[in-house]
Amino acid sequence: MSKYILVFSLVVLSIIAVACGSNSNNTAPGKTIKSGPAGNNLTATISNADGVLKKGQQEFTLTFTDASGKPVDVGAVGLNNNMPAMGSMPVMNNAATFTTTNTPGVYRGKVDIEMAGEWQSQITYEGPAGKGKFTLPVTVQ
Repeated sequence: MSKYILVFSLVVLSIIAVACGSNSNNTAPGKTIKSGPAGNNLTATISNADGVLKKGQQEFTLTFTDASGKPVDVGAVGLNNNMPAMGSMPVMNNAATFTTTNTPGVYRGKVDIEMAGEWQSQITYEGPAGKGKFTLPVTVQ
């Protein structure tokens, strides 16, 4: 009888571990594209499944964390990919749109980047963690 109780207990614990460890909301940041200081003792990380930004439409994650690596809700976020004018080519700006996730501090973004090259991701936030504006250089393939 105790053998069956032990087996039953292990099965129940396994089910609980899988359920608690699952990430059905897909808020995991994936592979880091670029990370850097975001002010107010925060770090911002741009990531996606591939760990690279590519020309064209794509999704990515923008995560704000504190010094311990815990996600921090920063409120409203914005990101504009900027490429300065070069020669006869005008300045390019490709703004991202964001939706929140079930994890405060983790934002899902969508952007359509016009061309490969070196871009400046100009990021802003305003909310519970204060107000900030900073730039992360990114390479688009």
